[in-house]
Amino acid sequence: MSEKPSRRLLDRVAGVPSLIVAGAKVVGDIETPGPLMLGGSIRGDGNVLGELSIGPEAHWEGEVHAASAVVVGRITGAIIVTDRIEIAASAVIHGRVTARKIAMARGATIDGEVTVTGGEPVVQFEEKRKPPKT
Repeated sequence: MSEKPSRRLLDRVAGVPSLIVAGAKVVGDIETPGPLMLGGSIRGDGNVLGELSIGPEAHWEGEVHAASAVVVGRITGAIIVTDRIEIAASAVIHGRVTARKIAMARGATIDGEVTVTGGEPVVQFEEKRKPPKT
């Protein structure tokens, strides 16, 4: 039996992610060898060698590089992704977005330059999952 692949990158996170919980504040540059789940805030640059997940209450201020990403919260700066980025309807990005593939929910806000390096157009979709209760 073959398994149906998950659409969302977050559903496919492999390995044990680093976690910065809601309410936590980090000032300084960050580098992780694998996935990072951000629930709090970071002020600094980052290099995430796995999947990056920016939660609904999270805010990254700076330039971040990642293998792939799911953005539900906020970014002020730039996000540069090697493979695919998925931007949720609640996401607010003030800065540059660069990725091989970009999927963006209707309602997401990007105030800055968007560059698709893979040659395909930005994929727009309707958010089907309900936002988390806060």
